[in-house]
Amino acid sequence: METEGQGQVLTDGLLALERAPTSAVDLEACMRAAHSLKGAARIVGLVAAVVVAHAMEDCLVEAQLGRLTLRHGVIDVLLRGVDLIGRIADTPAEDGERWTQAASPEAEAFRAALASALASNTDTEGSTAPRASLPADAAGVAGDEIAERVLRVTASNLNRMLALAGESLVASRWLEPFIRSLTRLKQLQRDTATALDRLNDSGSTDPGAAEILAEARGKIDECQRVLADRVTQLDMFDRRCASVAHRLNDEALASHMRPFADGIQEFRRMVRDLARELGKEAHLEIVGDTAQVDRDVLDKLKAPLTHLLRNAIDHGIESPLERLAAGKPAEGHVRLDAHHIAGLLEISVSDDGQGIAIERVRRAIVARGLADEQTAQRFTEAELLEFLFLPGFTVKDTVSEISGRGVGLDVVQNMVKRVRGSVTLSSRAGQGSRFQLRLPLTTSVVKALVTEIGGEPYAFPLANIVCTATVLRAEVELLEGRQHFQLRGRQVGLVAARQVLEGTESKIAPDQLSVIVVGDRRHEYGLAVDGFRGVFELVVQPLDPRLGKIKDISAGALLDDGSPLLIVDVDDLIQSVERLVTTGHLASVRYDEGVDEVARKRVLVVDDSLTVRELQRKLIENGGYVVEVAVDGVDGWNAVRLGQFDLVVTDIDMPRMDGIELTGLIKNDARLRDVPVMVVSYKDRDEDRRRGLDAGADFYLTKGSFHEDDLLQAVVDLIGEATA
Repeated sequence: METEGQGQVLTDGLLALERAPTSAVDLEACMRAAHSLKGAARIVGLVAAVVVAHAMEDCLVEAQLGRLTLRHGVIDVLLRGVDLIGRIADTPAEDGERWTQAASPEAEAFRAALASALASNTDTEGSTAPRASLPADAAGVAGDEIAERVLRVTASNLNRMLALAGESLVASRWLEPFIRSLTRLKQLQRDTATALDRLNDSGSTDPGAAEILAEARGKIDECQRVLADRVTQLDMFDRRCASVAHRLNDEALASHMRPFADGIQEFRRMVRDLARELGKEAHLEIVGDTAQVDRDVLDKLKAPLTHLLRNAIDHGIESPLERLAAGKPAEGHVRLDAHHIAGLLEISVSDDGQGIAIERVRRAIVARGLADEQTAQRFTEAELLEFLFLPGFTVKDTVSEISGRGVGLDVVQNMVKRVRGSVTLSSRAGQGSRFQLRLPLTTSVVKALVTEIGGEPYAFPLANIVCTATVLRAEVELLEGRQHFQLRGRQVGLVAARQVLEGTESKIAPDQLSVIVVGDRRHEYGLAVDGFRGVFELVVQPLDPRLGKIKDISAGALLDDGSPLLIVDVDDLIQSVERLVTTGHLASVRYDEGVDEVARKRVLVVDDSLTVRELQRKLIENGGYVVEVAVDGVDGWNAVRLGQFDLVVTDIDMPRMDGIELTGLIKNDARLRDVPVMVVSYKDRDEDRRRGLDAGADFYLTKGSFHEDDLLQAVVDLIGEATA
């Protein structure tokens, strides 16, 4: 444990000294860390570590005295010494005998390498390098700070404590309705006393009645005093209980959090070493290392951030000569920034390199067969950058040990999705690139919008919501039989959340809709819910694993009043909506007009032509029928099997399955054979008509000759008027 802490101090200090070799504070911190490691290693008999730490300490003291300046070569060897001490400390006790020997080959090799590096160092004894001066109060500062006591607690214990804290928070709210009922009782007593006063003032002359009234008034007054005192005490107890529960909940949450710095300690070293390996110069700046992050999220961040930083050095930062030619400093700058915003953790990885070559991305898309040349030319820059997140996609022609397989950004995106976050990429030619990750602060607590759907509460994590909107009924438009509305200049499909989560059609208020807009890079949907309850911080309660993965649901939680609710898995929900769309089973959001709805007959229109499909839909809807559409025979067959229709209107020539085959399937199905089928086709020859009727069609109408009245009359002849 001491090696982990002091080794990190050494690493950070050496990286700082590489940029400011005479920094007195960093030299002092490194020297003290090496000295502490030497003493600790001597106590436990690891002589090899003593030799390494002592050699490092001598070198650092020489630098403190101003007799040498730490150049890149010396820093390289000193960092290898830190790694060697770490390797010695990690060796199991039963295998550590070789480190107890003073003449350990590894330790001797290190001393020789350090001596060689010092011999070739340009600044030696007698040089004019500026002398490092120690501040007057530097001595005794490092290492003397009293650290907080550290206890090891298992993650399962923390999770149980967090669950109990959430339950205590719920329990603290139980007194509130009881206090309200007592307050109401107090008011009733006051009203009774007032009524008795009016009865007394009415002038009753019966002395017995007056005595009874006086006695009753006295008892009521006494009850009011006792009740007022108890209500005050209960109110104070409620406040104390709620305060304790909130503090317990906050402390339980805090125990689950760690500073961002705990997960990124090795990144400065990694960036420095990788840049030198590639013949480049780069410096990593870390901002916001004190930001608190859930330990589970922090553990998952290491791999994706490693990929992003390696990409920044390999793909982004140019060689020193290229940077100087472009008017930039020879040393590249990479920035890792973490901060809290709107209840989320926002992490950005940016560099000042050459940026992403958009045209190379475009050519790679065409070369890998992901789009043809004409389609690729129409892609915007933002759309082209999205391809970089696909598995196996890369713009490099060769594979190295560092990159080239197209795996890194796929790893980043998958990790972000697992913790209910998002990632975006932006780039400017010659100025660099920027990746932005937005993640929940914790996986134990989620900030969510609680909605009402079908009389039940459902929570949508804020990290997965694009926005919320109130959509007027007049703003809902129909396109291909599906409802849309305008949002910031783009069309967003409207979906009834009740249908997706419960499989039933939704009826909502006639004037306006409460809509949650969710989506990913490919699709956006507006989910119409029954109403919004508000934004809550919910303690995530995992569902019993025996239930398996529940469709569209990720976990459960409790509201402040103790009522349970489900947390929606938005990614899963989007896939469910897409399945409904592709199979043609997405129902329209229906409105409750405040009167009993009259049952209307349903018609399915199947045609591969958008123009014909929309024309027929509008003509039949004008007759008062409910119309759904399908884009070909397969889509129509799926729709008619899973839905309930009074009539099917179909074309003949369609991809995947033509109308003749569709008609045959319907008529050969015992459940569907009574559903009338009308064929509407451009084919008007007798053999075409006979072929359709032989397949089982009940009516054959040619597109070239029918008018609006003909189509509607044929529908009425087959199934009657729109309403019974």
